Amino acid sequence: MKKRTKLMSVLVSCLMTLFLLVGQGTALAEENSFIGRTVTKVTVTGNRLITDPEIMAVVKLKAGQSLTAEAIRADLQGIYELGWFYDVGTDFAEVPEGVQVMYRVRENPVFKKLEVQGNTKVSTADILALLELKKEAMINGKTLSERVRKLEERYHKDGYILARVSDINLRPDGTLNLVINEGIVEGFSVKGNEKTKDYVILREMRLKKGEPFNVKDARRSLQRLYNLGYFEDVNVKLNPGKAPNGVEVEITVVEQKTGTFGIGAGYSKDDGMVGILSLGDKNFRGTGDKVNVRWEFGGADARNYEFGYVHPWLDSKETYLGLNVYRMTNEYTEYNDDTSVKDVYDKRREGWDLTLGRAQGEYITNSITLKNREDTYVAGVEDETTNFYDNNPDEKSKNFGLTRSVLLQRVIDTRDSVHNPTAGKRYLLSSEFAGHGLGGDFSFNKYNAEARQYFKVGHAQTIAVRLNGGYANGTMPLSQRFSLGGSDNLRGYKDDQFRGYKMLCATAEYRFPLAKKFDGVVFSDTGYAWDKGEPFDLADFKTSVGVGVRVGTPLGAVRLDYAMGEQESRFHFSFGGQF
Repeated sequence: MKKRTKLMSVLVSCLMTLFLLVGQGTALAEENSFIGRTVTKVTVTGNRLITDPEIMAVVKLKAGQSLTAEAIRADLQGIYELGWFYDVGTDFAEVPEGVQVMYRVRENPVFKKLEVQGNTKVSTADILALLELKKEAMINGKTLSERVRKLEERYHKDGYILARVSDINLRPDGTLNLVINEGIVEGFSVKGNEKTKDYVILREMRLKKGEPFNVKDARRSLQRLYNLGYFEDVNVKLNPGKAPNGVEVEITVVEQKTGTFGIGAGYSKDDGMVGILSLGDKNFRGTGDKVNVRWEFGGADARNYEFGYVHPWLDSKETYLGLNVYRMTNEYTEYNDDTSVKDVYDKRREGWDLTLGRAQGEYITNSITLKNREDTYVAGVEDETTNFYDNNPDEKSKNFGLTRSVLLQRVIDTRDSVHNPTAGKRYLLSSEFAGHGLGGDFSFNKYNAEARQYFKVGHAQTIAVRLNGGYANGTMPLSQRFSLGGSDNLRGYKDDQFRGYKMLCATAEYRFPLAKKFDGVVFSDTGYAWDKGEPFDLADFKTSVGVGVRVGTPLGAVRLDYAMGEQESRFHFSFGGQF
């Protein structure tokens, strides 16, 4: 911007000098005949609103001096730079003592109205306010030039860095005409994508064909493309368009692997040999759809499966559809309030979730989810001395059964990256309503609020904080209650060690790079979950501190944490990105 302003100043100065030289060609010829003569008087003519003293204040040529061409040109330029005149000239009168010099001026018109062409992002009213033009007042060309630069700076501050005032025309009738070229995006081209369809990339662009180029929208477009997780690198290049100041936007991407495949096997005394097969792709066939399949085969129960599907763009308003169907039987450990083992048993969960969501603006997403889940007590695990549910059938009916609910959720997300955020925030509000009227066995209302904030410190370090709270009433099965403990929220404690109708937890992390694909973290977690009727007591809250490593792999991020709780220390190994 500074270089361009300096260049404009040089051009204006050159054009003004050229005007003075060419426009005064005849006068210069007359002037030459008086060069060296003594100046007897210097006056100004043609001015009506601008006073003689105001003009003469910039005139350097004085009576008694010898007339020189340099002095005349300097005075003409000084008068012209006052900004009040569209024409400046000289007349000479020979007298016996020497020569009289008369500077002839023509004042700018009085401002009547403003006409602007080409402005779509700054209104004519705003432009008039920026120019500070008053009706029936004479326009000052110098001041007008400075305020035109302010107008361009306003465009640039709003992100329209290509915008410029391409023409200024002041008519004799007092009409000021401005022509603004905002730098239109004429089209897009995509390079480097072998799998991903062009439309999957272009629909993420905040820049639009036929609209002015905006650097903020371009930056946001890059963020959205990175957030897809399909690309290692994304670059945007501006190529000259056909129209003056128009651009063609060229998007170059470097794709990375988006598919996952896993196969494994295990053995247990109850089930025997069990095979595990998992397949997934977050960019299925280059369409942007997300598909995940997990199947466990063999053993006593060969029908364990999970299937997930997300279609992110049902329409141009970013309406998305998500479906999750599952049937899984796993060993589960339940704890007493004093953290002792309450029971160890096999539990089957089966059902489906159907989500429909839509973006509201750039950073807000609203969604509704229909949930159908049934939890079944299968059997207590052999060789365990605690068989709480086998010995208490009434308790079994309270915690196992069918839950049908509706989940409403609103997310505000301004993070610079969903995979490794360094700035921005993410707020989540959710309300879940389950009732017998939906055909389920339980009736409850469940509310949750979460806030995350990220602060970039130093060169590549980040401080991340998270606060999460929940409240529920009604009758809830154990599987639907708030839970704390494990790798996701309260490290240093057993998975789901604390459950209840109320929950509050907080996390703070200091993240820093170690090497390529390796990051370190120092963290502290605190929180607790308690049942209705129990008072809130900070003394009940559990705290842990620890260190961890994050490793980027072709299959996704791997997290390894070591946390020290109040009674013991634990390692936590998990997959997936950090909060």
